[in-house]
Amino acid sequence: MVLAGKRVLLGVSGSISAYKSALLVRLLVKAGADVQVVMTESAKTFITPLTLATLSKRPVLSAFAHTEDGQWNNHVELGLWADAVVIAPASAHTLARCAYAICNDLLSAVYLSAKCPVFFAPAMDLDMYRHPATVENLHRLESFGNHIIRAEYGELASGLVGEGRLAEPEAIVQVLETFWAKSTTASLTGKQVLITAGPTQEPIDPVRYISNHSTGKMGYAIAAAFAQAGALVTLVSGPTSLPLPHPAIRRIDVRSAQDMFSATQAAFSQADITILNAAVADYTPAHPADQKIKKKEAQFAIELVKTVDIAASLGQQKREGQLMMGFALETNNERENALKKLHAKNLDWIVLNSLRDSGAGFGHDTNKITVIDRDEQVREFALKSKEDVAQDLLQIVLEKLGSQPALTV
Repeated sequence: MVLAGKRVLLGVSGSISAYKSALLVRLLVKAGADVQVVMTESAKTFITPLTLATLSKRPVLSAFAHTEDGQWNNHVELGLWADAVVIAPASAHTLARCAYAICNDLLSAVYLSAKCPVFFAPAMDLDMYRHPATVENLHRLESFGNHIIRAEYGELASGLVGEGRLAEPEAIVQVLETFWAKSTTASLTGKQVLITAGPTQEPIDPVRYISNHSTGKMGYAIAAAFAQAGALVTLVSGPTSLPLPHPAIRRIDVRSAQDMFSATQAAFSQADITILNAAVADYTPAHPADQKIKKKEAQFAIELVKTVDIAASLGQQKREGQLMMGFALETNNERENALKKLHAKNLDWIVLNSLRDSGAGFGHDTNKITVIDRDEQVREFALKSKEDVAQDLLQIVLEKLGSQPALTV
């Protein structure tokens, strides 16, 4: 049993669907998990602590101190104890507090202290779930490396029909089982992984630069997936507003293509796996101005020179046993251009994106990829979240590592 012996901290917040938490506790215990329930005060109006304590065989916690003896419920110890934190139902209020670190109760303190995977299962009315503030909070939580168990479609307590229903307890348990089933094989413990992400900015003058539309979302999702699998991840990131995707990741912030080249050169010799996802500028101004350029002439030209080709340079240095994955964002002749890049830069895989695929490329939370290996074997994937794409790429690397000896540095 995948859940046998796993320690699950179940957070229950104020929602009519809190009644489902009783069945969720029952299913987790039946699967062999050790369950500790932490409730918010408002959750107690929907289901009693006695019910959940009876099913979990543990006292339910909701305050920092026991009212009867004044002992402290240590949120730090609870965060370290858990193998997973599952907040189900996660109300709009609880999502907002966790997204912005508003730590005013035991559950939010445990969330901020957790060192384990955290799963949010939202539940609320249709309009609340669709509200831009809720959508943004879910994206924010997901960007921190948390897992979102999406609300289901159906009849809601208000009588409306739509998304907002708490995922069924059986579905939540299945998500946990799938997560841990993957984790048992998805181990990169001790492997050094170098990942580039985001855009570069090539200065024209002190206030202007040349760049592109990359947000860094795909690279950050890849970094999170590899860190969760136990890898020692170095993330070389161009300018982005994204937070660190996993606390164990070492992030190096850079600006220009030359900065990114220098950072990758310094880390490459120790890398077992290198994943070049950044959208690096192909050209940079030859003579950036020291002062802001004033608008005078009707026409203005900037002399551009080629930037260093990071992938090609690292490909030339690559030793036996090192693995490299590159990305190709194309608008035409996609497969042909990707194959040229794969071989010219000595890559083990090329991940092809096409801007002609709806929902793929820059700025989206989703991506659609085709992966081609050095033997020109092709694997096509459907449109899915960038987090799921990152898991697909992780599995491809793990499959390769299972068929080759470990890298010796």
